[in-house]
Amino acid sequence: MNRLLLGFYGDDFTGSTDAMEALDQYGLKTILFLRIPDQGMLKRFEDVDCIGVAGTARAKGKAGMKEELEPVFSFLRDMNPYFVHYKVCSTFDSSPETGSIGFASDLARRYFEKGSYPLLVAAPNLGRYTVFGHHFAAFNNDVFRLDTHPVMSRHPVTPMDEADLAKHLQKQTKQRIANVTILDLEAKSASEIVKDEEREAGLIVYDALNRGHMEKVSEVLWEKRGERAQFVVGSSGVEYALGEAMKRERPIERTDRVKKPSQAERIFAVSGSVSDVTKSQLLAAEAAGFHAIQIPVELFTDEEKAEAFLADVAAMIAAKQKVVIYTAKGADDPAIVETRKHLSESGVAKEEIGIFIGEKLGAWTKSILDRVDVRRVIISGGDTSGFVTSNLDIYGLEVLDSVAPGAPLCLAYSESEKFDGLEIALKSGQLGGEHFFENVYRSGSK
Repeated sequence: MNRLLLGFYGDDFTGSTDAMEALDQYGLKTILFLRIPDQGMLKRFEDVDCIGVAGTARAKGKAGMKEELEPVFSFLRDMNPYFVHYKVCSTFDSSPETGSIGFASDLARRYFEKGSYPLLVAAPNLGRYTVFGHHFAAFNNDVFRLDTHPVMSRHPVTPMDEADLAKHLQKQTKQRIANVTILDLEAKSASEIVKDEEREAGLIVYDALNRGHMEKVSEVLWEKRGERAQFVVGSSGVEYALGEAMKRERPIERTDRVKKPSQAERIFAVSGSVSDVTKSQLLAAEAAGFHAIQIPVELFTDEEKAEAFLADVAAMIAAKQKVVIYTAKGADDPAIVETRKHLSESGVAKEEIGIFIGEKLGAWTKSILDRVDVRRVIISGGDTSGFVTSNLDIYGLEVLDSVAPGAPLCLAYSESEKFDGLEIALKSGQLGGEHFFENVYRSGSK
């Protein structure tokens, strides 16, 4: 295997497919593994340019993160690509207690000791901007500072109440944090920025407001490559920056994908996202003919009722062709409070409720797919995608179709005949566009 351009770890599954799609758009062949691959898996994909490992660190505390990340960092260090990327959400949602990006950066120091770590969260093509260290995100054709964002400021686990990325991150790490501003990017060469950056120990937040800024960041990253892997933190903006660098250095002809989507007859979707973006998507899906079923709260603690529900859903898929089950429609759905109250009274610890729900959705999805022949699936919700996909005996994903920015339709690789070749779309609560469900269903039909 030639030296890889990039090895990345995604702190949730939807973010991982987002990074893979960005690389794919530049013609960089990429495989996303859902666990650390063994030599047999790597041999199967010897011709790839980049590899990723999808994880669930964003939903975990420090102990869980340490357990998950150390083997991944060790693996990526030994692979020694030009760059190793700790991929986080483009809205930077994290806290000192949950999904701590600072803690992950501290752990990385044990494996990637070299110099400073560039930190790029901006991805202008996805509506994510960083200006003088403050982060902004688009929503419904408007752009909001992160701490006023209608979705992220109300996130149920890690609400973002700080738009200053350095200030937010400084609560999670003792490493010194500096900022390369849009003025620096416009006034200095890449070499000058690298020299200035190397005087700063720790993490360097990079601004980016437009394509020109991203091109300069791309030049900076390329300047920093060396014999040992350069560690980088950030969103899929990192992949877009590296893609631009590769386009300059070694133009890649974008050939048509050998593997293409089938024409789906049936589709099953499961949504654990409570964002208002997902609410609008669920409403649009119903208008497009999806049969939508809200999961009754009592099913989470009553196995007999859950079994009957799953049988009904499988029968519904066979009859209706397009079915989605969901936990809630938006952040104001009374089902959210009702579910938390019910699970708390049933003995589930408050901090374990999200994991409990995710594991149930994962087990239920597999049970439904075992009962009915479905070759295309949608999983909505960042944490939900991790829990569900982990239950499906899948070890790898490859982009099939770029249905929506950050949320591609993927081909699954599995050692199980049932799931090998499954077409699956994973999306975070905020991405996909209003008609995402129907667009995924129609992929391959033209």
